[in-house]
Amino acid sequence: MDFGGDDDDTDTDEEEEELETTETMKCVSCKEDYGSRDAGTCRECYEEASETEEELKREIEDLKTKVNFLRFFWGPPLLSPPPFADVVLVASDDHSAASQPVPVPAHRAVLACRSPVFRAMLENKMEESLSGTIKIGDVSYDALRNFVNYLYTAEACLDENMAYDLLVLAEKYQVKHLKTYCEKFLVSNLNWESSIPVYAFAHQHNSKNLLDAALSLIMDNMEKLCKREEYTELVEKDPRMVVQIYEAYLSKQVNTAAKKEPATKP
Repeated sequence: MDFGGDDDDTDTDEEEEELETTETMKCVSCKEDYGSRDAGTCRECYEEASETEEELKREIEDLKTKVNFLRFFWGPPLLSPPPFADVVLVASDDHSAASQPVPVPAHRAVLACRSPVFRAMLENKMEESLSGTIKIGDVSYDALRNFVNYLYTAEACLDENMAYDLLVLAEKYQVKHLKTYCEKFLVSNLNWESSIPVYAFAHQHNSKNLLDAALSLIMDNMEKLCKREEYTELVEKDPRMVVQIYEAYLSKQVNTAAKKEPATKP
């Protein structure tokens, strides 16, 4: 005997399906109503977002093409000497080679555009401008070659030692973009065990981003670091720097304590 149960169930399912279809929600993008079966955004906004994404990809590729066009590039980086070079840089304190230091060729126009220090050096009748040779002290040949390559390509193959060397050169010759590039690399590889020597280095070379990152790690690990040899050496070499660290540490302690104290009633 059929009591119509199946028909009732079918009708109920159809009503629920119809309810789901007709139920509306607001689009998170344009705030217009859309069907509940859509996921978060209406179809128009979804299609518009897809078009915007494709447009951004095209713009990025276009910018990459322009950068490559404007880049002073003469072949595989660091391998081929640039044609029509009119100046050479020499690592004057590089003792890695047994004989005469190997010169790194470059163009005066490129050096002057990238560094205000080189510009002043080459615009005036200084020894470097007259001789066509710029001597760079306290640097290895590899670091100097990477430095010049960055001036042409805005790229550098970094390890920790190279990042330190290039940051020193970037600070000396006021190549801000390279300095920031090296700072980001060193900050990403920073740990509490190396924080004290890195802090001293950053302090010496006016590297604020690296200085702040190292100081933060020092303050978070003050008790452990006070027992290390690096801390003792810093106390002996530059006690004023230790005072600055403790001032920052005590300031942090006071601020932390003030936040923990319950608000007093008037």
